[in-house]
Amino acid sequence: MKETFSLEGNPFIPLHNLLKVLGWCESGAMAKDVIDVGLVTVDGEVELRKRCKIIEGQVVRFQKQEVAVTA
Repeated sequence: MKETFSLEGNPFIPLHNLLKVLGWCESGAMAKDVIDVGLVTVDGEVELRKRCKIIEGQVVRFQKQEVAVTA
């Protein structure tokens, strides 16, 4: 499922927070766990940094979900 997420004027959002805000993970701890085991990609590459700064133009994927980040 493809969706978009707006940063609403913020320069970035930490990856684990994005997963939680989107409802892809029930909690921040769960988000950190799925990142730790390599289940999340950013722009097609596995991302293991929980606090990776997700900026405008990046695409995040987890399981069958995909989000494009906008300004």
